[in-house]
Amino acid sequence: MQKDQENTERQIAMEKKLYSRNFTKWGFDLNPFVSFTTGILVLVFIVYAVVANAGLFGLAPADETLQNMRQWVVSNTDWVFVFAVNFFIALSVFLAFSKLGRVRLGGMKAKPEFSNFAWYSMLISAGMGIGLMFWAVGEPLTHAQEGTPIFGGADSYVSALASTFLHWGFHAWAIYAIMALSLAHFAYNKKLPLSLRSIFYPIFKERVFGRLGDIIDLVAVLATLFGLATSLGLGVQQINSGLGHLTGITVSPLMQVVLIIVITAVAAISIISGIDKGVKKLSKTNMKLAFGFMLAILILGPTLFIFRLFASSFGTYLADLPAASFFLSLAEGSERDWQGAWTIFYLAWWISWSPFVGMFIARVSKGRTIREFIIASLFIPSLLSFLWLSVFAGTAFHIDAGNGGLYALVGDNLPGALFELLNMLDVAVLQSVVSLLLILLATGIIIFFFITSSDSGSIVINAITSGGKTSTKARQRVFWAAIEGAIASVLIVIGGQRALETLQDAVILTGLPFAIVLLAMSFLLLRSLQRTYRRQKTLKEKRKFQSLYEAADVTRCHD
Repeated sequence: MQKDQENTERQIAMEKKLYSRNFTKWGFDLNPFVSFTTGILVLVFIVYAVVANAGLFGLAPADETLQNMRQWVVSNTDWVFVFAVNFFIALSVFLAFSKLGRVRLGGMKAKPEFSNFAWYSMLISAGMGIGLMFWAVGEPLTHAQEGTPIFGGADSYVSALASTFLHWGFHAWAIYAIMALSLAHFAYNKKLPLSLRSIFYPIFKERVFGRLGDIIDLVAVLATLFGLATSLGLGVQQINSGLGHLTGITVSPLMQVVLIIVITAVAAISIISGIDKGVKKLSKTNMKLAFGFMLAILILGPTLFIFRLFASSFGTYLADLPAASFFLSLAEGSERDWQGAWTIFYLAWWISWSPFVGMFIARVSKGRTIREFIIASLFIPSLLSFLWLSVFAGTAFHIDAGNGGLYALVGDNLPGALFELLNMLDVAVLQSVVSLLLILLATGIIIFFFITSSDSGSIVINAITSGGKTSTKARQRVFWAAIEGAIASVLIVIGGQRALETLQDAVILTGLPFAIVLLAMSFLLLRSLQRTYRRQKTLKEKRKFQSLYEAADVTRCHD
């Protein structure tokens, strides 16, 4: 009891020290260093992009500069991403099935705030939503046609889907799980502010509430902004393609910027509503729509082929997972190009995305045990992603093999891949009507995912830039949503015809430094969890002894 009181007093004192430096004018409540430095760096990036693309001062176009920097990262530091993420998987499995899995986030008496369905819905919507809609057709189809350097002994379709599983399965969710668990543990069990700086308290102590902590949060905000902007950029490209199929509007960077502005404005309504009324309801609705959409494709598509493909690909994935996970090309060439364009891009994207997804998952996961948390954030989302990918990849393979031409249509138009598949879906009755309805549904789902991503991202960035506060005025969250949209717009504009590649370049560059930060966090988490386990075990034993003593005392009184 005394220990809990001391922890509470310590938390109040530290939060007071941290929040006392916040800028609190005009309805804002921001850490000035983190927020203003982020704003300045984003503004510098935008000005540089505009000036460089205009050819002023002899600067090379911004997209070329990003491409060259990305090539250097892939050629020289790809091993950092590969070894780091495999370590996160091993650590996640260990935490789930060791004695540490019994530790409860928030203490032994903490209770979950959300139902399991609402919790799973928010996890998946935040973690994968837009990406699974964008890549579910284009990626496996590309791998099947062009080949991959991993899972080489299998059928081309099985190899293609197993390679896609590698990018969307355990590796991605292990990154999220470790980040989210670190944040939740130090916030709910150690009574520190819900901020990345808190994870480094065991090393730097009170200094994390000063300039050193500001720098940690600044790196996290920049990684999150560019990771989020990449997802929003991919999402709006696909929305533009869907609306093009429905209404014939032009597919162009200008139209995509207009769509970002419009959808971000709509997202502001959800942002103002908060998590319970905004994100939670939208996430649950979107999960139901997405499940219905997947079920429709499963029924209308080659159902038996999809089940066979899923079984074979999942088996191949599990059997060859160690070799594929540690694959690194030994020399320059097509294999390294493939790995840089696909595997390293995805690992960097998930790492950049992890402060956002991790903090959001931490925010909604109080009261869960670590075992429950890891199963929910690593295994269940991975299996659901595998099923989703199998349905759309199997349908794409079947259409391409039967009619031909699907790959030719989507090879240079990945944002339109899903809609081309829906157009070519072989339906016995009213094919054009069914295809139109499915395209309308798919476009709506992507818009909803865009809104929930923007909403969740704003909540997370707002928390980091305010020093860990979870309740600030809505205008502040709307402000960060606008910044996210602005970065996505700039990346699309400077990329022009190669906007997708520019988005990938940016996310790989921001992912590298944060991979190192995440590794350090993992070791701090493990050490702290061991101490928390010993404390909770001692408390349980004391309570058990006390209850036995009281029962014995009652018996003596009766005697």
